[in-house]
Amino acid sequence: MSHALPLVPLPRRAAALVPVLPLVAVPVLLALPPTGDGAGPADVVSALVVGYCVVRLLRERRRPLSPLAAVVLGLPVVGLALAAMGAASPEAGLVGLCRYLQVFVLVPAAVLVLLRHRADFRVLAWSFVGLALWQGAVGVHQYVTGTGASYQGETVRAVGTFGAQDVMGMATAVSLGLVCAAGIALGRGPGRQRAIAAGCALVLVLPLALSFSRGAWIATAVTCAVQLALAGLRRALKVGAALAAAGVVLVGGFGVGTAMLQERIDSIAAVADAPDQSVVDRYTLWASATGMWREHPLTGVGLKRFPEYRDGYATLALSSGSDIEGAGETYHKQALLSPHSMYLLVLSEQGLIGLLTLAGSWLALLVCAVRGLLRVRRRGPGFDCALVACGLMLWQLTDFVYGDIGGPSTVLTGMALGLAAWWPLTRGERARDVAGRDGVPGRVTEDVAR
Repeated sequence: MSHALPLVPLPRRAAALVPVLPLVAVPVLLALPPTGDGAGPADVVSALVVGYCVVRLLRERRRPLSPLAAVVLGLPVVGLALAAMGAASPEAGLVGLCRYLQVFVLVPAAVLVLLRHRADFRVLAWSFVGLALWQGAVGVHQYVTGTGASYQGETVRAVGTFGAQDVMGMATAVSLGLVCAAGIALGRGPGRQRAIAAGCALVLVLPLALSFSRGAWIATAVTCAVQLALAGLRRALKVGAALAAAGVVLVGGFGVGTAMLQERIDSIAAVADAPDQSVVDRYTLWASATGMWREHPLTGVGLKRFPEYRDGYATLALSSGSDIEGAGETYHKQALLSPHSMYLLVLSEQGLIGLLTLAGSWLALLVCAVRGLLRVRRRGPGFDCALVACGLMLWQLTDFVYGDIGGPSTVLTGMALGLAAWWPLTRGERARDVAGRDGVPGRVTEDVAR
C-alpha cells in the first residue's frame, strides 16, 4: 500500500490537463503541412471542440458565458447576419458567415468555456510558443537551404509548413508565439520559466525577420514595446539591453543582416516616396475597398463579394496578381482577392455596421484586458497571463491594418482572441465557480491564483 501512494498525484496532474488538451490540439495540427485548399485538420478539430463545448454545456445545464462575455463576443453577429443577406448567393453567404463565426465568435467562446484557471491559460500559451519554434525552425532551414518561397527571384522566404500559398502563415504563428513568450518572460512566475520564455522570444526574432513580413514586424515591435512598458521601466531596460546584444550577435556574428533583409527594412520608410509593386497593389486594393464602402455605406457589398466588385473600383496600377513560387509550388500568379486589411475588408463587405460591431468587440476586449492588467500590475496574481492577453489582442489589432484572415493559419487568430478574452471576461467568475465545486476553497484559490 505504501508503494502505491506516491503514484496518486501523477494521475491527478494528468487529469487536470484533459479539458485544455482539445485546444492544444489546434496549434499542434497547425504544425503539419496543409492538406489542400479546403478546411485543414486544425479547422476540423476547432469545429469538433465547439461541438464538444455545446454538448458539455447541455449536459451540465449551466450558463456558458457571463453576460459581459456574451455581449462582447456576440456583438459581431449583428453585422455578419446583415452582410450575409447581401451575399451573391445563399451558399456564399453561408460559407462566409460560418468562417467569420468560427474565427471571431465560436472558437474564442470555446476557449473561454474550456479554460478553467491560469494553469490552463499558460499551457495553451506555451503551445503557441511551441508552434512558433517549430515553424520558425522550418523557416530558418528554408532560408539557409534556399527551399523557401520566392522573394526577389530567390527561394529564400521563410514560410514554414504553410507553404508559398500562405506566406503570412509562419509570420503569424511566430509573432503570436513571440508575444506569448515575451508576456511570460516579463511576468512574475518562477525564474526558470521566465528565463526559458525569454530565450524562446529571442530565438523567434530570427525566423520572424526571415519571413520578410513587414506587417508582422511592425505589429510585433509595437506589441512587445507596449508589453515592456507595462512590465515596468527596470525590466524594459534589461530586456532592451538583451535585445541589443542579440542583435549585435545575429547581425555581426552570423551575418543575418543580408542585403535583402536590409532592403525590406528600408522599404518600410519608403512606402510613401518610392513604394514597390506590392505596396502599390495594396494601396490600390485599399482604394477599391473604400470605394465600395462609399456606395454601400451601411451594410457593404455583402460577404465574399470583394473580388466581384474589385475591378470596378481599382485603377490600372493594380497588377494581375502576386508571384507564387518555391516551397513546393511551381510558378503561378495568385489573384489578389482581398484588400489585405481586415478593417477595410469588413468595411467594404459589411459596411459601417459590420465594422462597428466587429471592431467594437475587439476594442472592448482590449480595454477590459488592460483594466484587468492594471489591477494586478503591482501585486496581484496572473500578471504574466495579463501581459499575454493584452499582447495578443494588441498584436491582432495592429496586424489587421496590414493583413486579413485567410489560409490555414486563420484558426490561430480565433485561438489568440480566445486567450485574450479569457483574462478579462472569465477569470474571476471561473475562480469562484471552481472553488464552489471543489469544496476545498483554500487549495482551489491557491491553484487558480498561480
